[in-house]
Amino acid sequence: MSLASVRAYFAAQAPDIAVLESPRSSATVALAAEAHGVAPAEIAKTLSLRVGERALLLVTSGTARLDNKKAKAAFGGKVKMLNADEVVAITGHDVGGVCPFGLKTPLPVYCDVSLKAFAVVLPAAGSTHSAVRIAPERMAQLTAAEWGDVCQPAAEIAAAVSPATAR
Repeated sequence: MSLASVRAYFAAQAPDIAVLESPRSSATVALAAEAHGVAPAEIAKTLSLRVGERALLLVTSGTARLDNKKAKAAFGGKVKMLNADEVVAITGHDVGGVCPFGLKTPLPVYCDVSLKAFAVVLPAAGSTHSAVRIAPERMAQLTAAEWGDVCQPAAEIAAAVSPATAR
């Protein structure tokens, strides 16, 4: 399903957007950035989450980190990551290729404001070797996503991984 379902999705919803395939794996943010020649922050990573019995997708900048307090407030409960089997069963996409397009099961999609820093981002496209180039606003529009602020501010992320705190 995955890559084929994403291709079908774009053929029907946005035929001007091409699915890009790379011979190099793009299964992680670092690999995707390398494969597509962009900064890791420009990768739009899709997190598969559960809040109580409700599954949802959250698309963030590749370097953004979920802020548990903000997420709990925004989504109405404690947020947990889905395991790999749940991800495939619900989205139809393998981990490393998860995206908000061509889903097996309709899911609520949320976009973090961290994406708004970029004119174009690269989310996966259903496989570990595919992506699309898309404006964050267009991605949100196509997926009926809601915008939210559920990640740590960039300054907090930098402080958390700075050499001074890594000692």
